[in-house]
Amino acid sequence: MSQPINWQPAKTPQAEPIEGRFIRLEKLDPTRHGDDLWQVLQGPQSDPSLWDYLPYGPFSERAPFDKWLEGNAASRDPLFYSVIDRASGQVQGILSLMSIVPDHGRIEIGHIAFGAAMQRTPKGSEAVYLLGKLGFELGNRRLEWKCNNANARSKRAAERFGFIYEGVFRNHMVIKGQNRDTAWYAITDDEWPAVAAGFERWLSADNQRPDGQSKTLEACRNLA
Repeated sequence: MSQPINWQPAKTPQAEPIEGRFIRLEKLDPTRHGDDLWQVLQGPQSDPSLWDYLPYGPFSERAPFDKWLEGNAASRDPLFYSVIDRASGQVQGILSLMSIVPDHGRIEIGHIAFGAAMQRTPKGSEAVYLLGKLGFELGNRRLEWKCNNANARSKRAAERFGFIYEGVFRNHMVIKGQNRDTAWYAITDDEWPAVAAGFERWLSADNQRPDGQSKTLEACRNLA
């Protein structure tokens, strides 16, 4: 029989601004952020594969895109954040905390849509780190990452970020008229300190060098 644990329910996130080294996270505001998000997510320089595994999009017209943003902004679970590049002030993506279950200490990072300007830069990794850090500071025991099992890019990202693969839920969802088998990943509260230390080493000025000779995130985590 399991032993009792000394734990209290987690707090609920409130989408306060979070400052990072490369980016700032703010609660999604369609009025202030909509123009930038339309440009980076649907403009001529956007990633054409961005919407492949998301349950919505792509958007060929601005009106349904704005309605989608407004629905996201009104939601509390998922709770959407805009990712703002500190150097330029441009909003370059969104992501959310979701599946928020304070009574059991579970929270998930999902609904990630990063513009091309965030990809292959520290900005996307820092956004995931900042929300992961918040999740555990709120008292959660478990940070989750779920994706279509066919989404190789998301699965690689989960492993790079330090999430542990837990298995596949077969025939889990129907998305855009197609079956979705869902791959589950998680980081638990006892694993987070080493994962966080790896993120912090990787994001540091000592590692993010202009010559491009940075250690990988995995190597920085293995130093913990």
